[in-house]
Amino acid sequence: MLKKKSAKISEAQSLLVELLTEELPPMSLQRLAERFRDALAAGLEGVSLLPRPYVANPHCFATPRRLAVLIQGVLEKATDVHNDKAGPLVSAGADMAKGFAKKWGVPVESLKKIPTSDGDKWLASYTSAGAVLDDVLAQKVEEALKVLPVQKLMRWGNSEAQFARPVHGLVMMHGKHVIPGKIWGLESRNYTLGHRFLSSGKIAIPGADQYEAVLEKKSSVIVSFSKRKELIRAELEKKAAGAKIVWDDVLLDEVTALVEYPVVYSGSFSPEFLGLPQECLIVSMQKHQRYFPLSDANGKLLPRFLLVSNMRTSNPANIIRGNERVLRARLADAKFFYDQDHKEYLQARVPRLAQVVYHHKLGSQLDRVMRVQELAGRIARGIGADVELAKRAAWLSKADLLTGMVGEFPELQGVMGAYYADDDHENSAVVCALADQYKLRFEKDSGVTPESLLSACLYLADRIDALVGFFGIGETPTGEKDPFGLRRAALGLISTFELMGAARQIVGREFPDVRDFLMYASTLFPTGVLKLTVVDQVHDFILERYWNYLAAGFPKDAVEAVISQRPNLAEVNARVQAVQTFRTLPEAESLASANKRIRNILKKSDAATGRLDEALLKEPAEQALYESVKKIEPQIESNILRCDYTEALKILAGIRGIVDKFFDDVLVNTEDMQLRANRLALLHRLNMLMNRVADISKLAA
Repeated sequence: MLKKKSAKISEAQSLLVELLTEELPPMSLQRLAERFRDALAAGLEGVSLLPRPYVANPHCFATPRRLAVLIQGVLEKATDVHNDKAGPLVSAGADMAKGFAKKWGVPVESLKKIPTSDGDKWLASYTSAGAVLDDVLAQKVEEALKVLPVQKLMRWGNSEAQFARPVHGLVMMHGKHVIPGKIWGLESRNYTLGHRFLSSGKIAIPGADQYEAVLEKKSSVIVSFSKRKELIRAELEKKAAGAKIVWDDVLLDEVTALVEYPVVYSGSFSPEFLGLPQECLIVSMQKHQRYFPLSDANGKLLPRFLLVSNMRTSNPANIIRGNERVLRARLADAKFFYDQDHKEYLQARVPRLAQVVYHHKLGSQLDRVMRVQELAGRIARGIGADVELAKRAAWLSKADLLTGMVGEFPELQGVMGAYYADDDHENSAVVCALADQYKLRFEKDSGVTPESLLSACLYLADRIDALVGFFGIGETPTGEKDPFGLRRAALGLISTFELMGAARQIVGREFPDVRDFLMYASTLFPTGVLKLTVVDQVHDFILERYWNYLAAGFPKDAVEAVISQRPNLAEVNARVQAVQTFRTLPEAESLASANKRIRNILKKSDAATGRLDEALLKEPAEQALYESVKKIEPQIESNILRCDYTEALKILAGIRGIVDKFFDDVLVNTEDMQLRANRLALLHRLNMLMNRVADISKLAA
């Protein structure tokens, strides 16, 4: 028996917690702030300092120098709770009563007797004091900080404190009240520091709710990440003056995380550098300098760029000139490497890959190129691509690793190889394959063409070699760790099979199963290097990735119905969609249940795969089922050959009544062993037919 009585709720006010730090890692800044907010709110809710249900929206703030959380409606003290606990029977004796009273911290004389169906029992009444914010906040903040996704921790000073960056200030305020407490040796206070250059001295915070406004007005700090981001976006579009900005959200987020008070300026560079490949210019500006390139309406780069500064000044000429000088030096290096690289043909670099280690157990980059070359040729034969061109693309695929440009800009692997191959007058399909090989997903907006078939050969060969090689030496992904990008490789491989499966009519042939390529790839490594089970391991890994990928958009039972059959990867997506259409038919549920019943019957018998004798079909219901199966078998096979899995399942749905009639009228496990074996053989044939597209028994409730 338990009763709870609530005392009067204490006053709820906004809670502010700010950590003043040295410059935080920009790529993880927003994620750190969001996790800090969520963890702290959960901690306060756990001790009832946030009312339930909690309807307010906690805010997080993040700048290069601070993480802050503002949670509205936080209580200064949680409600006391009155509890009644039923205990042992009174008849159990005085010792039991004393032990019960001691357990709940009450005097034995305060126990009361209450009648129950088992007899009188002792009742202990006590009050649990609610948590006090002043007492628990520091602990809850520390607990929240410990779960933040910080990859590398730093120590500072003489303390044992560890965080992403040294912390130099702590604010904990409930309304206007400063919550006492220490974190990492820092005393809580009601002031912070503003912008490193545009502000000076301490910035007093009159109350938690005034935090954002005070910092923006008095210290030139816009603490809201989203507000800074939208301000930067608007200023960039304004400064672009009609030009097209070459950007993405990753760059915008990174720049937002680097400034506390963003100001956008426009700079320029010499048009002579426009002779470099555009990717070189874009990487130089975006990746290395965090600038925003500008292009015309046709996508051709202009000799202009935009930069986001953390400094507001009436005369930004020095800022602009300084950034222009830095960019000019970077582009001059790129032009030098580009010119030097052209002094040697791309193919002449390939033999020197023997001096570049790929992995100490898997040989050099040249060893890998030779494996990929053979595998690409095998794939080309399987999908109808040009075998010699596929081998040529594979032979040149890693040569640009030895160019000066890729040495300076590693992000341009493959891209520079394509430019140099084009300059060397290699086949256009080879050039395309070199450019496509490092893409995360194999996607072709223009559909399947001879060029994309060749690209698919290199793309698949590269990833299959990596998967088989690293799985074969035991370097498999574990938890969140995947140092060789094998999960990405599997998803890229899946995307290729999906595209080829969707374009089967264009390809003009059935796309080979990935297992065939895995088997061949495993033979290209020296004897004894790989584990004997590597093909099964990699195949299971690919199917598991595909399962997870499809389960994000389809019901899990539909995905399982297909993946459990271990079909050709090129057919999986179409089969899952067909199952989804099939399950909307009125016959689907009954057929799925019947299929499940058939499978259970067959599992219990060894005679299921015997020869079917038409003469032994005595009952009209089994004769009708046999005739129906015989009739629809070629129809279903014909549709499967055309990849029309939906129509195949619709045809199957047409025999639902005949299947139901069979189970109503026919005893499968009859005592006549000859009839039993014949009926089991009929069910086996029906089972094989019903599961040609997917294991529809998985759809049964």
